[in-house]
Amino acid sequence: MKDSKIKYYRYLFLIAAVYDLLLGVVFLFFHKAAFRALGVSSALPDEPAYVALLGAFVIVIGIGYALVYRGNLTANMDLILVGLLYKLAYSAVGFYYYLFATVPHVLFVFIFGVADVLFFILMAECWMYLRNEQKLAA
Repeated sequence: MKDSKIKYYRYLFLIAAVYDLLLGVVFLFFHKAAFRALGVSSALPDEPAYVALLGAFVIVIGIGYALVYRGNLTANMDLILVGLLYKLAYSAVGFYYYLFATVPHVLFVFIFGVADVLFFILMAECWMYLRNEQKLAA
C-alpha cells in the first residue's frame, strides 16, 4: 500500500472522529443552545433524552473513527464499513426529511446530511481501496 494513500485515509478518519466527537458532545450536553443557534428551537423535543441519546451515539461512532485512525486500516475494515453505513444512514434520513417532510426547520438536518454524504463517499473509497489491496496481496 502506498504510504501517502494510507496517511490520507488516516487523516480522513481523524477529521471524522473530531467532527463526530464535537457534534456528539454538543448534542449530548448543549442541545438547547445548539437548537437555538441553528434557529430550530421549536423542533426541540419535549423530552431531552432523545437528543441526548443521539448525541451519545454520535460520540460512540466518533470514538470508532478515532480507533480506525490510530490502528491498522486493513485490520479495521469492518469498523470502516460500519462507519460508512452510519454516514449513509444519517444522510439518507436527513435528505428524506429535507425533501419530503412537512415538518418545518429541517434545513439543519440537510446541512449535516451533506457533510455525511461527503464522509460516506470518502470512507467508501477507502474501504474499496483496502479491499482491492487485500485481493492483490492474496
